[in-house]
Amino acid sequence: MNQFDGFEDLESDRFVTPELKEHEKMMDKTLRPQSLEDYVGQEKQKEKLKIFIEAAKMRREPLDHVLLYGPPGLGKTTLSNIIANEMNVNIKVTSGPAIERPGDLAAILNSLSENDVLFIDEIHRLNRTVEEVLYPAMEDFTLDIMIGKGPGARSVRVELPKFTLIGATTRAGQLTSPLRDRFGVICKLELYNTKELSQIVKRSAEIMSVEINGNATNEISRRSRGTPRIVNRLLKRVRDYAQVVGDGIITDDLANRALDLLEVDKLGLDGVDRKIVLTIMDKFCGGPVGLDTLAASTGEEKITIEDVYEPYLLQLGFLNRTPRGRVLTKHAYEHFNMVYLFEERNQGG
Repeated sequence: MNQFDGFEDLESDRFVTPELKEHEKMMDKTLRPQSLEDYVGQEKQKEKLKIFIEAAKMRREPLDHVLLYGPPGLGKTTLSNIIANEMNVNIKVTSGPAIERPGDLAAILNSLSENDVLFIDEIHRLNRTVEEVLYPAMEDFTLDIMIGKGPGARSVRVELPKFTLIGATTRAGQLTSPLRDRFGVICKLELYNTKELSQIVKRSAEIMSVEINGNATNEISRRSRGTPRIVNRLLKRVRDYAQVVGDGIITDDLANRALDLLEVDKLGLDGVDRKIVLTIMDKFCGGPVGLDTLAASTGEEKITIEDVYEPYLLQLGFLNRTPRGRVLTKHAYEHFNMVYLFEERNQGG
């Protein structure tokens, strides 16, 4: 069992998870932009890619290998498809865990045509043996295949068509240095601001033929954790609410009521996020509290708290990880309209 498999099922059950749910794949494709011009946000990375793509097309060469990294749900898969579209080539999509043996990789590489794009999602989860085979393919567009076994075994070099590898990862730190160094273009995708998410809401609402006012657009954007995938998910559920409870037009009042019904608060916190914060606040006076104790108190797995829930709380500035344990900040107390206990202690001392 892979170390990540334990909380992937849990993530799929959360409404504010940035992971793509199985039933969303068809709608996700519909809402995805097809060109850099339609792609909202990531302006610096778009500018770089546009120049590199144009230069490669002028030379009639494949684009250098591209590494896309950043939190899930920001558009790495979308951007890889856009790159293929802009280069006017085909794209082959796979993932690190799906390539189990060197033979699997060899079959994929041999199926590519000249200048095609190979997109490997979760590239940090590639088998190390497979990764070794990938090195000469990326550098020299060749594949070294061993024929036979024992003393009579020999290596045969197979020429591959020139291609562009696009690797996507949410854990760039887990990539090996030899693999990372073979990417000519490295793009870090950042979380979106409310203005950018509002543009995505307007575009998606237009595609879905839904009428929405400006305040409702901003409200949905504010609660989306800086993630386009979540903003589209919230928009779809608010649309459902507006159709059943209202007249189909998403107003700010309907948007607020729908999002409150979904238990997604003003900052995008869901029920489990709030449970973790309030547990530290109420049971441990704001901390510090150890991860083991916090897991036992909330009924959540340690790895789930650390890898699924804490990153967003850290990003909001609600939580600090200290050598003694987890400690809430003043921002967390302000959000829940509670008195910051550390100030009281300092005044009392």
